[in-house]
Amino acid sequence: MALRVYNTLSGEKEVFEPLIPGKAGMYVCGVTVYDFCHIGHARANVVFDVIYRYLGYAGYDVTYVRNYTDIDDKIINRANQEGVDYRTISDRYIQAFDEDMERLGLAKPTAEPKATDHIGGIIAIIENLISKGHAYESEGDVYYAVETFPDYLKLSKRNLDEMKAGARVEVGDKKRHPMDFALWKDSKPGEPWWQSPWGKGRPGWHIECSAMSMEFLGATFDFHGGGKDLIFPHHENEIAQSEAANGCRFVRYWLHNGFVNINSEKMSKSLGNFFTIRQVLEKFDPETLRFFILSAHYRSPIDFSDQNLDEARTGLERIYSCLAALDEVLLGNPGTSEMPAVEPLTGAGMELQERLDNLIPRFSEAMDDDFNTAQVLGVLFDAVRAGNRFLAETSELSPVGLSLIARTRHGFAEIGQVLGLFNSRPAAWLEQIKSSKADRIDLSPAEIEGLIAERAEARKSKDFKRSDEIRDMLQERGIQLLDSPQGTTWNIR
Repeated sequence: MALRVYNTLSGEKEVFEPLIPGKAGMYVCGVTVYDFCHIGHARANVVFDVIYRYLGYAGYDVTYVRNYTDIDDKIINRANQEGVDYRTISDRYIQAFDEDMERLGLAKPTAEPKATDHIGGIIAIIENLISKGHAYESEGDVYYAVETFPDYLKLSKRNLDEMKAGARVEVGDKKRHPMDFALWKDSKPGEPWWQSPWGKGRPGWHIECSAMSMEFLGATFDFHGGGKDLIFPHHENEIAQSEAANGCRFVRYWLHNGFVNINSEKMSKSLGNFFTIRQVLEKFDPETLRFFILSAHYRSPIDFSDQNLDEARTGLERIYSCLAALDEVLLGNPGTSEMPAVEPLTGAGMELQERLDNLIPRFSEAMDDDFNTAQVLGVLFDAVRAGNRFLAETSELSPVGLSLIARTRHGFAEIGQVLGLFNSRPAAWLEQIKSSKADRIDLSPAEIEGLIAERAEARKSKDFKRSDEIRDMLQERGIQLLDSPQGTTWNIR
C-alpha cells in the first residue's frame, strides 16, 4: 500500500509522490519563544516527530525543518516587563522548549533555524514582492497586497469579499485593504531593529517561515505541517507571499493536527484550563503523555483530562507488563534466535504466530493510511493479548516457542522506534509507575510488599480471616492483587 496523506489544500487523501524520488522535505512551524510550552505544543510536536520517524522508516531521506520564532510582539512585551533584552527571553524559552521536547522523546530535526538569523533572506523576499507589485511600503511598514494574489484563501476555503465586509477598518489605517498583512514593521522606540531599505524595523510573523523554509527546502517542497489554528492566517499568508515571490507551487501536501480540548472545553488561559507540559509531567510520566497523544488520529480533536491520562497509562502498563514478561523469559534463555517454525503450532502458539506474521504489515498499512497511530495501538494490543495468552498457557517453551517470544519482542521494538515508545526497560518503567502511584496513597512499595508477604503467610497457615482483611484493606486503597501459581503481584488502579 502506498503512503496516502490527507492534504488540507485538496480536502482529500492523496498518494504521496515525493518531489525528488527517495527524498522527503518537511517544514513544521515551531514555537514563538516567550513562555513555557503547553500541551497543544506537545501534541503538534509529537505528531510530526512520528511522521518524521515513519518517513525515515519507510525509506525516505528526510530533511525536517522546525523553526523558532525568536522575535515577536509577545517576546518584546515580556522583555520590557522584565527589563531585559529580547534575546534573554528568546534564549531562555528556546532552552526550555528543548528540555521539554527531550523529555517527550523527540528526535532532533535536521535543522532548527531562528528567524533572527534569516533577516537578509526575509528582506530579499520582500524586495522581490514589491518589485512584482505584490507588496507596498507605507510609512515604514511593508504590507502584502492580498488582492494581487487571485488564489488567496485557497487553503482555508474562505471568501475575501465576505471577510472584507466584516473587517474593521481603523481611522488612519496604513493598509490599502483590511486583509493586507505586514511583511515588515517599522521599529517603535525601545524595540529591537534591523536596517532595511524601508528604515529600521523587524519582520512580520508570516514572512519568517517563508524565508526559512526556502533556505533549507527550496521554493517547492513536500510537506508543511502545524496545528489547525495555523491554517488561517499564518499558512494562508505563507502561500500567498511564497507563490507570488517564486511563481511556483509552495507546498505539495499540507498536514494539520487537531485541537486539544480540556475536559471537553477548548483550552484557554481565560478559562483557567491551560496546562504547560511541565505541569502535566509533574503528575504523569513523559511516555504516558506521548502514548495518550498517539491514541487518537492526529487530525481528530483530543480531550485532555486526568481520567484520560490515567486510561492511557493503564494501556501503556498493559503493554509494558507483557514486554517485561517476555524479557524475563528471554533473560532466562540467552541466545534465543528468531528461527522460523519447524514444528506445528496449535492454540495460543498458532494465534501468536498469526499475529506476528501480520504485525509489521498491519503497522505499515495503518501508518500508510494518513499516519493512523490509533489503529497501530490497536494492532499492538492484539499482539499483547496473543502474547499473554501464549505465556499463560505454555508451561515449557520449545525452541520454536522461544523464537515466537523473541519475534514478539523484536516487533514491539521495531514499532516503538517509530512511535517513540517502549524505550525504557520494562521492569524499571513498571516499578517507577508503581512507586509514583504508591506515593499518592501514602504506602511505599516496600510496605505493600510486606503486607502481601504477611497475607501469604496467613494463607499458608489457613488464617483466611487475616488474609481477607489484608486483601480488603489494600483494595480499599486502590491496590489490586493478582494471584498466580508463581506468586502474587500487585497494581494500583
